[in-house]
Amino acid sequence: MTSNERVVVIGSGLAGVRLARRLDELGTPVTLIGEEEHPPYNRVLLAEVLAGRYGPEVIALPAPAGPTRARATGIDRAARTVVCADGTVIGYHRLVLATGSHPVLPPLRGLFTAGHELPGGVHAFRTLDDCLGLDRAVRPGVRAVVVGGGLLGVSTARALAVRGARVVLAQQSERLVERRLDPDASRLVRRHLTGLGVEVHTGCRVRDVRCAAGAVRSVELADGYVLDTDLVVLACGVRPRTGLARAAGLEVRGGVVVDDELRTSDPYVHAVGDCVEHAGTVYGLAAPALEQADALAALLAGDTRARYTGTRSLTRLTLTGPGGPLDLAAFGEVEALPGDDVVQLTDATRGTHRKVVVRDERLVGGVLVGELGTVGALARAWEGAEPLPSGDGPPLHLLTHDGGS
Repeated sequence: MTSNERVVVIGSGLAGVRLARRLDELGTPVTLIGEEEHPPYNRVLLAEVLAGRYGPEVIALPAPAGPTRARATGIDRAARTVVCADGTVIGYHRLVLATGSHPVLPPLRGLFTAGHELPGGVHAFRTLDDCLGLDRAVRPGVRAVVVGGGLLGVSTARALAVRGARVVLAQQSERLVERRLDPDASRLVRRHLTGLGVEVHTGCRVRDVRCAAGAVRSVELADGYVLDTDLVVLACGVRPRTGLARAAGLEVRGGVVVDDELRTSDPYVHAVGDCVEHAGTVYGLAAPALEQADALAALLAGDTRARYTGTRSLTRLTLTGPGGPLDLAAFGEVEALPGDDVVQLTDATRGTHRKVVVRDERLVGGVLVGELGTVGALARAWEGAEPLPSGDGPPLHLLTHDGGS
């Protein structure tokens, strides 16, 4: 495309703002559409706002000239226009969907007794408005149940506990953050939460939300046990937000399907971020979203060589509290297959755990908790997928030096 052709970006999250800023810097006309009333912000840091570590202004994202405040309701691909809820029609030469994801709301009895509104005291945790609503509700001694024990559930439970709430975390699977961490790392995260006073239940499914006078009063577990509570936070994961794309007739599977040029089934419509499925993968993480935005900005600005070929993404999380911080990082395959070499160093007293998995002399994954001095060198070895130096024994050097990082 030429430099005077306008790009319209729907979505003012990390990916949308990054793309719009890059295009602005490259001299490509861009219109950013964001439906939230707040200026663009870094969603990744919402738990830190809830914990009181940051104010909302600290997580604001630098965006190009003010985003258009509107809710996009439809795309007319033939006319190349976006239709908004207030009747505004915005024309585009190229359209980019950066619509992100929305929270998964579990099918709990009693959850939607008042139509589509959540009962009083029941909160999703995805937007700044969600965060501010929780912030107003939290006070020392308030009873809170967090449903979900992934990264979001763990971060939310920690934030509420730091604020003085009496927190119960209910996780349906057998351990915390099971999709990212190995069992030893999960146990250390659980120990950190219990040290903050969080009551952790794993292998535990919530089946019922009980309300009175329009507000939550308790939740019932699958075994019939009832937890009295003042707050319920639903932290059950997210799902790509694909409604606009589906309605426009674009190809959607797990997310909006794109190729290496981040192009959808319509050559004039691209997509980036959490809403995207690329090469069969829906990432739902910040690093791939930013890489996609950078690649697409270069391509739309005229770099015909620009491509997005996937991200080997490392997960980082820092939990803070009165007992000190707990840092963790995980990448690749953290569970070994038969024939793999595993190098592991665990110190239960210090609360540290370091483990890597080596297959055919290549590093295929690892997890570190509490001591991340080697994470830079490990990430480079994993991303490069190069054979490791051969030796007579297990590659302990992977865990005992920082490789200059």
